[in-house]
Amino acid sequence: MRTLDDLDVGGKRVFVRVDFNVPLKDGVITDDTRIRAALPTLEALLHRNASLVVAAHLGRPKGVDPALSLAPVAERLGELLDRKVTLSPEVVGDRSWELANDLLPGQVLMLENVRFEAGETKNDDRLATLYAALADVYVNDAFGAAHRAHASTEGVAHHLPSAAGLLLQREVETLRGILENPAHPLVAIVGGAKVTDKIGVIDAFLDRADAVLIGGAMCFPFFKAQGHPVGKSLCEEEGIAPAARALEDAERKGCRLLLPLDLLCGDDFSADTTVTPLNGVDVPHGLMGLDIGPQTASAYSEVVLGAGTVFWNGPMGAFELPPFALGTRAVAEAVAATDAVTVVGGGDSAAALAQFGLADRVTHLSTGGGASLELIEGKTLPGVEVLGG
Repeated sequence: MRTLDDLDVGGKRVFVRVDFNVPLKDGVITDDTRIRAALPTLEALLHRNASLVVAAHLGRPKGVDPALSLAPVAERLGELLDRKVTLSPEVVGDRSWELANDLLPGQVLMLENVRFEAGETKNDDRLATLYAALADVYVNDAFGAAHRAHASTEGVAHHLPSAAGLLLQREVETLRGILENPAHPLVAIVGGAKVTDKIGVIDAFLDRADAVLIGGAMCFPFFKAQGHPVGKSLCEEEGIAPAARALEDAERKGCRLLLPLDLLCGDDFSADTTVTPLNGVDVPHGLMGLDIGPQTASAYSEVVLGAGTVFWNGPMGAFELPPFALGTRAVAEAVAATDAVTVVGGGDSAAALAQFGLADRVTHLSTGGGASLELIEGKTLPGVEVLGG
């Protein structure tokens, strides 16, 4: 994969695709983590006397939507870079071309939300050509969007000398590293709601890991496959057959696939529900499992603390409801405390780490939930492949 070291950027305009899809509330950024994550790449390019044309998306607009303008993002980026960031009033067109053409070394232009252009998500080559006309070279640092073949993540790279930014490079090297050359024991913690969303990840680790720990609502298809009653628990019917196959594969391949030993249940999905501890996993009629229990939390933590490498994606329960956050907290604390190399695959796991104040205590916190999972599964990421990756 081509990197910044392979590009001559001195005195040139660099089209930099970043992942600034940040959460907003009433037009105010509530978490600028993704902006901060791109700073090393942007600062490295500026230090090398480049000017920057920064491109990003925000949300999923259907055409131009002022509520999803990148104006607050441009303002915050300017504060973090300690320099003016000019926001183009359009994505492509005469005005964006003029603003880009007038850039001097060290100056920064941000295009409006690239998804305001219908051709962006269609990977329209005409749009990619217009992007390329704004700059001399292309850098992709948007790992969170690298699994999408869009005009600004894949198409434009065919028209300019191109390379990976520092963030994208680190993401790819770290995630590939835990698959290709991990310190053992390799432990994967996989949680969330649906087996079908994560079965590719589970399969990948059954071939490589020493243990796979299952949590969240996805444990219920496994239990149902074993004949356990699941009560009112969220149980994805389409996940039962893949879960049954994974159990067989784990035994055949010699990988420990661990399921919860006990559960915390509620009458309904609510913070106000009555919490019923369950010593075992047979969920009575009328109850739903909403978290792993204390025995499971202790057992999982012990496995994590003895690991050489840990990959975690997906919560252990409904951690957004305070009574059912204990299992996810216990696993998060074990991941933070272990001496292992720890890689957290973005999404809800990253949110949980932030909620518990542990985000700075892991080796690598991925910025791309979907992209990280697809890379683990062995899928080709268009935004990486086009860079020679």
